[in-house]
Order: sequence, then structure tokens, then C-alpha cells
Amino acid sequence: MDCIFCKIVSGEIPSVKVYEDDIVLAFLDINPLNDGHLLIIPKAHAATIHDVAEADFLAVMSATHKLAAAVKKALNPEGLNLLQLNGKVAGQMVPHLHVHIVPRWSGDGLTVASWELVAGDLEKIKSVAGKIQAEIV
Repeated sequence: MDCIFCKIVSGEIPSVKVYEDDIVLAFLDINPLNDGHLLIIPKAHAATIHDVAEADFLAVMSATHKLAAAVKKALNPEGLNLLQLNGKVAGQMVPHLHVHIVPRWSGDGLTVASWELVAGDLEKIKSVAGKIQAEIV
């Protein structure tokens, strides 16, 4: 497999590991948006949230919770962004599920979460909710 994150898991490509257990690996991003920018991945390859085993996803989220607390204690950011992108159109660059923890400080110049609020059509919102509810298993 030609997945860069799988090569990190196997040790073929070096990384600066911060956390590891049987299911999850967390390492610092080599192109950090800010100091402490972490990536948390399942060791088993899964391209997106639609492909990952539920147990692996839950382990990634549990590690994300633990690591967010560690980042807060270690670096004392004013805030942080959690990002989990799926598919190229959503900005996913590496097709292996991953969560970013990005520590944030005033004046850091990042605009990770910036969009204009526009009121939606309530009837359409209700219709979309119904479609999603019908597919919950």
C-alpha cells in the first residue's frame, strides 16, 4: 500500500510519536499549523470515516480527548481546533482517517473555522433531518 500514514505506522517513515497504543498512533504534523499540531490515526488503514471500523474510530476519539487535555496542560493554548476531513472536496490530503488537534492563540493568523452564517429554509432543514433519520441504523 502506498499510504504515507501506513508507512509511518510500520516505521518505514519516521515520525515524532506522542502517543501509541494497540489501535491508535498520534504524532506531530511535519507541516504544523501551530506548535503542538497533532495527528491521531487508527493503525489499521481506513481512508475515511465511512471506511473505519467503529471500534477503531472510538479509540481514535478517546485518544483525541486524552491528547487535547495533554496539549492544553503542556502548551496552554487559548483554544484549539479539532479537524477531521473526509474526501478531497472536504480538504483531506492523506486518504487515511485522521484527526488534527491544532492549538490556537490570538493573532496566530489561522482562519481554520471561518464561514458566514446564512439563515436556512426551515422546511428544507426539516426535510434533510428526516432523510438522515431514516438512514440511522
